[in-house]
Amino acid sequence: MSRTTAPHEVVERALALSRSDGCVVIADEESTANLRWAGNALTTNGVTRGRTLTVIATVNGAQGTASGVVSRGAVTAEELEPLVRAAEAVARDAGPAEDAQPLVEGAPASAAFTEAPAETSSEVFAAFAPALGEAFARARAGSRELYGFARHEMVSSYLGTSSGLRLRHDQPTGTLELNAKSPDRTRSAWAGRATRDFRDVDPASMDADLAQRLAWAERRVDLPAGRYETLLPPSAVADLLVYQLWSSSARDAVEGRNVFSKPGGGTRIGEKLSELPLTLRSDPREPGLEAAPFVLAHASGDDTSVFDNGLPLAPTDWMRDGELTRLLTSRHTAGLTRLPVAPGIDNLILDAGGTRSLEEMTANTERGLLLTCLWYIREVDPATLLLTGLTRDGVYLVENGEVTGAVNNFRFNESPVSLLSRASEAGRTERTLPREWSDWFTRSAMPALRVPDFNMSSVSRGV
Repeated sequence: MSRTTAPHEVVERALALSRSDGCVVIADEESTANLRWAGNALTTNGVTRGRTLTVIATVNGAQGTASGVVSRGAVTAEELEPLVRAAEAVARDAGPAEDAQPLVEGAPASAAFTEAPAETSSEVFAAFAPALGEAFARARAGSRELYGFARHEMVSSYLGTSSGLRLRHDQPTGTLELNAKSPDRTRSAWAGRATRDFRDVDPASMDADLAQRLAWAERRVDLPAGRYETLLPPSAVADLLVYQLWSSSARDAVEGRNVFSKPGGGTRIGEKLSELPLTLRSDPREPGLEAAPFVLAHASGDDTSVFDNGLPLAPTDWMRDGELTRLLTSRHTAGLTRLPVAPGIDNLILDAGGTRSLEEMTANTERGLLLTCLWYIREVDPATLLLTGLTRDGVYLVENGEVTGAVNNFRFNESPVSLLSRASEAGRTERTLPREWSDWFTRSAMPALRVPDFNMSSVSRGV
């Protein structure tokens, strides 16, 4: 359908065409702007725009309600009715949906539902691009090379349902990844930032941090595999705890299939997971980390349901003062598990009450390792949430409060749940970018963690 047709009009037309018992329509209007650079010079830049339409049809039957979901991009006016009919056909051919619930109703309409979508453009980099150019100049003068990319995305989502919902959410998402390399490519350092608008990122300070890390790496120390006192920076903590959140299905826990299952039956809700006063939470209105305040589900999954579209989201504590308090549920799985409804929210914050920066924690380390980030994280054992992965772009040896050199990279084997129980110190919570999951999850705030016995299971020869 032509982009001159307003997204809310597309939603209304699709709903009007529906012949099913229930219908949910989501129009996602997306625009992106990006910059890429290599060897201290910009290589590409561009802006893209697109629209995706998702139609969810529900059909009542003697055995229950079935659902059919069809999503397509660049739908023309002529293709709109066939798209609606396709979703209805999928629903008629499907068996009853296990997660069937009455469609959500009663939520007040979004004031901006009929307004034009928000868009990004190259203007989002108006202040950032010149600052990046200055960083290139400093890097050339310092005999290092900068590589990386900046991406800004704006998605305006319009949700309409046959039960009367008319909701809209605008989601800006910005990421910056900067990598510095020595001319001989033997030393590498990484830094990343998440942002809503690129007004709060400073490439000069990031370049200065990377220059310091490359200088640390001029001295090389080889260490064997083993358990080491380790400082995990906020980015690494985010990567581990995002995976923990994704793995916290209440249904899996009740059925004895994940780390939050209680031996003998039930869940570990109410159990102390950490002696530190750690609170792991999500809040759609968290300043700087704002996310959709209602469920936007384009498909059903273990912990999400298309029937929950439009369900309001509230601040949720997954862990409070070290105690497990919530697990992920849809309305359907909340009924199965007899636990409160707690859908996923697109941000994650770990509050620890700490005040020290990572630099201050390093200065208070007698001997240990300082990581930069984690990479290639994979699950080994869901029963313990044992994960494996690699360190990357700088592991540094700390002795008597000072970084004395870079050590080889490692493969690690650790469970984030176990790490929380063993962590001996948490630093100051700050916004961060999880490197491994940055394509899927960017809105996080974490402290650095000190783990006295992080398991480096083998040596890795990666840079």
